[in-house]
Amino acid sequence: MSNIPENLRYSKDHEWVLVDGETASIGITDYAQNSLGDVVYIDLPRVGDKFGVHESFGSVESVKAVSEIFTPVAGEVTEVNDGLNDTPEKVNSDPYGDAWFMKVKMENPGEVDAMLSAVEYEEYLSSQG
Repeated sequence: MSNIPENLRYSKDHEWVLVDGETASIGITDYAQNSLGDVVYIDLPRVGDKFGVHESFGSVESVKAVSEIFTPVAGEVTEVNDGLNDTPEKVNSDPYGDAWFMKVKMENPGEVDAMLSAVEYEEYLSSQG
């Protein structure tokens, strides 16, 4: 089974959120990076961009495919991980650490409550076959 940290919330699109006050750090899960294979490029938004829930904010390109990434919570981008431009492969080695994609100031922090817990996400993955 994939690595699923307890302190994060998860979307069914395989993004994770780490909440710190009104700020949500967002990345993709270990399961997602493993499914994609070797990540070679990441297209990230710009600081100041605003997104609603489940809007595409960029894409991850791997040797296998290009996959859109979606915002699990609505908000304004306050920071992007520019380091991923030079080292996109960090998504494969450290999806929950150095390979966060962006931070947003959440419009409605309660949206996180609708996301999956680690246990629920693990059950979701199990049900996917």
